[in-house]
Amino acid sequence: MPPSIHNIAFLVGRVIVGGFFLMNGFNHFAQLNMMAGYAKSKGVSAPALAVGGSGVLLFFGGLSLLLGYHPTIGVGLLVIFLLGVSFGIHNFWTVQDPQAKLGEMTHFLKNMAILGLLLIILGFQTFCFTLLMEMAQRVASKVRG
Repeated sequence: MPPSIHNIAFLVGRVIVGGFFLMNGFNHFAQLNMMAGYAKSKGVSAPALAVGGSGVLLFFGGLSLLLGYHPTIGVGLLVIFLLGVSFGIHNFWTVQDPQAKLGEMTHFLKNMAILGLLLIILGFQTFCFTLLMEMAQRVASKVRG
C-alpha cells in the first residue's frame, strides 16, 4: 500500500521540527560564550552550564523527533527546555524598554506556540497508539474465533 499524504506530511514535519531543534541544540554549543553572556544578563546563575544543559535538551529532543526514536522522551526534553527558557529568559512582563519587551514577548509567544504543537504531537502519538492497540485486539479476537 503506498504511503498516504498524511504519512508523508507527518514524516516531513517530523524532519523539519526535529532538524530545527537539533540545529538549535548545536548552536547552543557553537555560540556558547555569546549565549552565556545573554543568559548572564538575564540573571541566570551559572550561565555557561545553563546554556550547555539547554543545548543538550534541544539536541537530544530534536534528534529523537528527527529519528522517531522514543519521541515521547524527546517531546518531554523539549517541553522542559521551552518552559524553562520561556519563563526564565523571555519573561517580557519584567522588561521596561518597549523594544526589548516586544522582542522578548515575540520569543515567549513563539515558544508557547511551539510548546502547543509539541503537545499535539504527543497527543497524536498517544491517539495513534490507542488506535493500533484497538485494531490489534480486534484482529486477535477474530483469530481466536
